[in-house]
Amino acid sequence: MVVFDALERQIVAALQQDPRCPWRKMAAVLGEAERTVARRGSLLLESGSVAVVGIRPRPAVVLVEMRCMPGTVRAASNALAQRADTTFVYTTTGTGDCVAEILTEPSRMGDVLSDELPSTIGLRDSTSYPVLRYFRTIRGWRPEVLAPDKAEALRSDLTKDSGILVPLQDLSRQDNELIDALCADGRASFEALGRRVGVSEATARRRSEWLLANNHIQLRAIVEPAAFGLGVEALLWIRASPQHVERVGRSLAELPTVRYAAAIAGDYQIVADVTVEDMSSLYRFITDSEWAQEATGVDVSILLDARKRGGRIMRSSS
Repeated sequence: MVVFDALERQIVAALQQDPRCPWRKMAAVLGEAERTVARRGSLLLESGSVAVVGIRPRPAVVLVEMRCMPGTVRAASNALAQRADTTFVYTTTGTGDCVAEILTEPSRMGDVLSDELPSTIGLRDSTSYPVLRYFRTIRGWRPEVLAPDKAEALRSDLTKDSGILVPLQDLSRQDNELIDALCADGRASFEALGRRVGVSEATARRRSEWLLANNHIQLRAIVEPAAFGLGVEALLWIRASPQHVERVGRSLAELPTVRYAAAIAGDYQIVADVTVEDMSSLYRFITDSEWAQEATGVDVSILLDARKRGGRIMRSSS
């Protein structure tokens, strides 16, 4: 497992603030030489230690917790990761063996849950939790690496974490091709985007910025939390009374420990993905945090392997 040094942590944290941040601006804010930042940042991207990718928002989102037949968990997680509509696929401890987030259309939800997922290799049974609202998505995760003034200087309104589930809108062929290109490489130059779509660099810039500003594509920097020294990742399945759900969710979203938090329908009201240094830190987070005072119950699943993050299939840990 790659562990970032001090400069690499700052570069990755800068990409989390603005995935398309130019090396020149990043170097100026970080107080480093542009050549050094560009070289080190490019090496991180080329090695796959960090990836800037895009996700198409969909109006229907569901978390699926799957229980598998003995010996089939890895095959099931691989099958889920190959689906184009999954954003993340984790194998975990606890009552479920595998957890995935699926983005789709309302008209497709029945087919996905009733027909497609039950045919997943090794599946014994599953539970679905529709997402009602995001408090934080992965692109809003900000480990405590940058000083507040540097983080603010690097922040971009085009890539802010809106947490909005938008309905699909009709887009032109060129806009859809731009989205596809940015999903594959969120740092592709406007010149390269223009060549791929067949428009001028100026048009590629204008349309890409419009697509980002209007939430037709969400860019995020994908990285393994362990590279920041955060060796334990867990899913918290939280129960809260209806009048406390919003307050608990907002409280979680303010914490750098939390990578993802959403209100869901089902036996739990909130699910949160948290990253900490060790098990003792996780214990303190669950028992000592302000949000926990208003939760009526918490079930904890430790993440064993991330087969997919941010729509990107990860290298196997085996």
